[in-house]
Amino acid sequence: MERRYDFDEIEKRWSQKWFRTNPWAAPEVPDPERKRYALTMFPYPSGDMHMGHVEVFTIHDAIARFWRMSGWQVLNPIGFDAFGLPAENAAIKRGEDPKTWTYANIDKIYSSAQRLGISFDWSRVFRTSDPEYYRWNQWIFLRLFERGLAYRKKAGAWWCPKDKTVLANEQVIAGRCERCDTPVIKRYLTQWFFKVTDYADRLVDDLDLNEGWTERLKMLQRNWIGRSYGAQVDFEIEGLDEPMTVFTTRPDTLWGATFFVFAPEHPLARQLVRGSDREGEFEDFVTEVGRMTEIDRTSTEREKKGIFLGKHAINPVNGEKIPIWAADYVLMDYGTGAIMAVPAHDQRDFEFARKYGLEIRVVIQPPDRTLDPDSMIEAYPGEGAMVNSREFDGTPTPGSIGKVTDWLAANGVGSHATNFRIRDWLISRQRYWGTPIPIVHCDECGEVAVPDDQLPVVLPEGVDFTPSDEASPLATAAGWVNVDCPDCGGRGRRETDTMDTFVDSSWYFHRFTDPNNDGAPFDVAKSKAWMPMDQYTGGIEHGVLHLIYARFFEKVFMDMGMSDSPEPFPHVLNQGTITMGGKRMSKSRGNIVEPREAFERFGADALRLYMLFSGPPDQDFDWPQEGVEAIGRVTYPWLQRVWRLSEDNRDVVTIGELPEDAADRALRKHINRTIKVVTEDYERLSFNTAIARLMELVNQAYRYRDVGGGNPNVIRELVETLLKLLAPMAPFIAEEQWRRWGHEESIHETSWPRFDVSLAAEEEVTMVVQVNGKVRDTIAVPPDITEDEMRERALASKKIQAHLDGGEPDKVIVKPPKLVSLVVRR
Repeated sequence: MERRYDFDEIEKRWSQKWFRTNPWAAPEVPDPERKRYALTMFPYPSGDMHMGHVEVFTIHDAIARFWRMSGWQVLNPIGFDAFGLPAENAAIKRGEDPKTWTYANIDKIYSSAQRLGISFDWSRVFRTSDPEYYRWNQWIFLRLFERGLAYRKKAGAWWCPKDKTVLANEQVIAGRCERCDTPVIKRYLTQWFFKVTDYADRLVDDLDLNEGWTERLKMLQRNWIGRSYGAQVDFEIEGLDEPMTVFTTRPDTLWGATFFVFAPEHPLARQLVRGSDREGEFEDFVTEVGRMTEIDRTSTEREKKGIFLGKHAINPVNGEKIPIWAADYVLMDYGTGAIMAVPAHDQRDFEFARKYGLEIRVVIQPPDRTLDPDSMIEAYPGEGAMVNSREFDGTPTPGSIGKVTDWLAANGVGSHATNFRIRDWLISRQRYWGTPIPIVHCDECGEVAVPDDQLPVVLPEGVDFTPSDEASPLATAAGWVNVDCPDCGGRGRRETDTMDTFVDSSWYFHRFTDPNNDGAPFDVAKSKAWMPMDQYTGGIEHGVLHLIYARFFEKVFMDMGMSDSPEPFPHVLNQGTITMGGKRMSKSRGNIVEPREAFERFGADALRLYMLFSGPPDQDFDWPQEGVEAIGRVTYPWLQRVWRLSEDNRDVVTIGELPEDAADRALRKHINRTIKVVTEDYERLSFNTAIARLMELVNQAYRYRDVGGGNPNVIRELVETLLKLLAPMAPFIAEEQWRRWGHEESIHETSWPRFDVSLAAEEEVTMVVQVNGKVRDTIAVPPDITEDEMRERALASKKIQAHLDGGEPDKVIVKPPKLVSLVVRR
């Protein structure tokens, strides 16, 4: 048997066997007391595996393997998020079908994931672009349509001129398309929406059920959903029969409302100027604003622009007539698309009023000074006491908000209200490579659902999918578009928009529980047995779009009786970003490390360990400029040491009970302590410190040999423990050496090692002493040392006394048994 570390032969042999035998297959229905569902956000096949995939797959696989060895039944599937714009754009560029390009990339990632040794259940793989999958996208759409949660309307939407499709609000970043970075424009189209706003309260309230989310992730969602409390207030509008309702979070400032503002695109604004001498100027203004991004319009640094509409509104609290304007800083999709402007207490209103000479009236006076509207240089949005507000004068804020709202309700001009920033999910896409929307348009019947027994509506082939400003590519497939109406049998036309690909990823984790079901999206009993997920791993860039949409679907499924879980993934890990030179890896920048090069030169295990050793999994990592050589400098040499340690000792034979000398006992204590702390590291996903502890264990093994240690029982305990602790992170070398030590079963099917409590107990721990945050001494202390004893030993240290200059610290912070922190302010 070859004794050198031939990682290439070993890894290829084991990866092929694991793929062939699929030892990681999960049971159809798990033991409810032993189930763990682990999932990494499935990859988009834009090419071969890159280092971002390696990072998330490796972190995720270490978790799944550790759970299996700890006795859990683990579902760890993989699939491919195969529809979408990048595939279609690449196909246009190459002059080939997007399916051909996409499926070729899937084969590459599929092969690379096997080579990396990821323990996926290969029997559950699917592609979202297969009709067997997207049939159920269509089925779910129809269930939402039946419940009034899918609807079609004409609305303004962001349009990407390059990709020639609409984008959801969440897909516009700083006024640019998130895919291609092209500045977006606003277009008005008739499109399909999912009514996410019906679930907005639950989307906020249920965030607290996700105990395994960071506060950062929860805050991203809270901010995007944007729930705010206030009042709806009705303003009579000159020239209109019905009042106009506005939302405000500060109804206590109503007496300071000195003008009224519509968003320029608001239909009532156009109605107010129709036929007047202001109409032409207004239309020019609307066109100008239409070229601006939302970021630009709401920027606090840009000068506001507006136009007087020639009409007035009536302030309901004092009966005053106030001028009506259209202004670029008011957005149609926030609140009702109109605001009451209170310039003394809102900065944007203040700047607008100063520019156009509009009245500024103070109605909240701060407790420490008196505001004069003529001399104010900025708005005052803070708390204080109401003034110039009739019977409410002297009422302190913020308690005044509820009192004023009650008064509005009692007088029939307002009510308590909750507003949300989030808007309904625009799912229409004017592109080819996506799920067809299962609707037929009939002149007689209107929008007609395709019957379930006619699903899937299959994406036609041979379509000219070159994007156009005029129509969706599917509109050119006349033989596909023109069909009989399912209701009346008359002439009908298929919907030619396709679904946003986030629909595909909003429920795929349920399909993994029952991937071959041809009668339903998934068997509800099987899904409930595995859900909710126990670990979901993916990038923070999906913290708004994907997670909000998936959570919306889960709540719909719950209402339909298809789920018991209000939240699909209570535990989410957002891995850090890999950069080089402080920038994302990119072929165009030349700052990229190819996984295949790492496989060939140093092996998958070395690459996996390098990823895990680089730092905590949720922190960004800047890859050294030396590229793949970094692996050869750090983890590959250590794996060679592990190999030699195991290979050089695998001929030892254990011999009953042997007397142990001091070196034997010392090493056994170190082994058991290592089991204890490495287990804790795995449980808190601190793989970098786990590797560091295993490195120290190997060092101790070589020291044991150097002092003449040779007890075969201790050596076997050492090597077998090391291999087990290493197995989730470096599965190939652990499996190979385990088998070479004579074991018939896979190391990955063995039980996680247990430690002897008496041997793992620390006789001493290292107490760190800091002065003003810097480590100034380390002292060996017993693990059960008291706080008073820690303080005494720290202050008695000569090194610490030198930093105190004979004085006493201003503050002493003690955290038994390992830290004393002294604060010295002088």
